[in-house]
Amino acid sequence: MNRIMVLGVSAGVGKSTFARQQGKILNIDVYHLDYYFWKPNWVQASIEEFSDSQRKIVAHDQWIIEGNYAPTYDIRAEKADTIIYLELPLRICLYRVFKRFFMNVGKSRPDMGEGCKEKIDYEFLKFIWTTYHPRKKKMAERLRDFQQIGPHKTVIMLKSKQEIQDFLKEMGKKID
Repeated sequence: MNRIMVLGVSAGVGKSTFARQQGKILNIDVYHLDYYFWKPNWVQASIEEFSDSQRKIVAHDQWIIEGNYAPTYDIRAEKADTIIYLELPLRICLYRVFKRFFMNVGKSRPDMGEGCKEKIDYEFLKFIWTTYHPRKKKMAERLRDFQQIGPHKTVIMLKSKQEIQDFLKEMGKKID
């Protein structure tokens, strides 16, 4: 595991936290796609700029990239040796989005672009609510497609908090 793509069913599933923990265990740099997509004050990067930043990252020998951003999956998937997908129930994802908001009010998280202070609004909540179930179905298809990209791709699906914890714990044992 040297080039790892971390995906999730929704905001709040724990992609950033998981990637940070994995990065510590494996001693691999972690890259958060939100950081590259969002410029100061929630201005979106152009698709070219966003894609270029990912191409630079995947040129390295080791990386963990977390985030979905379907239009640029191919950049990461082509080079990844491991794709990890996190899926937790919608209620947990929504709870975590609210918890994250209240813990970071007025601050920019380290995994976000500078000047992107934590926010929550109707559009974001609507996005989570309306895309969760369709994305859940679509991701199963995408993960099958990822396995077809190359013969040496490992695809891992973690679908509970316990599975996620056990995976990280086991990974830590293998490193020790």
